[in-house]
Amino acid sequence: MNEMKEKILSVIEKNSKISVKDLAVVLGENEDDVARAIAEMEEDETICGYHTIINWDKTNRDRVVALIEVCVTPQRSRGFDHLAERIYNFPEVDTVYLMSGSYDFCVMLEGKTLREVSRFISEKLSTLESVTSTATHFVLKKYKDHGTVMVHQNKTERQPIVP
Repeated sequence: MNEMKEKILSVIEKNSKISVKDLAVVLGENEDDVARAIAEMEEDETICGYHTIINWDKTNRDRVVALIEVCVTPQRSRGFDHLAERIYNFPEVDTVYLMSGSYDFCVMLEGKTLREVSRFISEKLSTLESVTSTATHFVLKKYKDHGTVMVHQNKTERQPIVP
């Protein structure tokens, strides 16, 4: 990957709404070259999508976000990729990561209620033949998401002095 593409990715990762024209100015590149590079990265799936970070706590939408640790026994000649595909193809699942450490997959999903999330885990996820155990954690509050602070920050000029 060339240096211009790396710079484009660095900028649009933080601000996907920036126009191609403004991006070209920021990078000091030709607008047509920037547009072409973005199109190439979309085509080869280096750029997989564009997302908006929303503070759902400021809305009336009820939702439960769960992070699930999943331990599995990979099947011979199929490995982790096949299991990951089975998991990420569930429409309830937002995110799947292969992990190092004490569990194999980190699965994140969103539901309207705790019951909805627990039903997914007990009826769909844990019944997969290779899943040996799960541990579910519920997100209580987001403080920072994808580099964006989600809570109001008090900006004080001076630090308090504590005796």
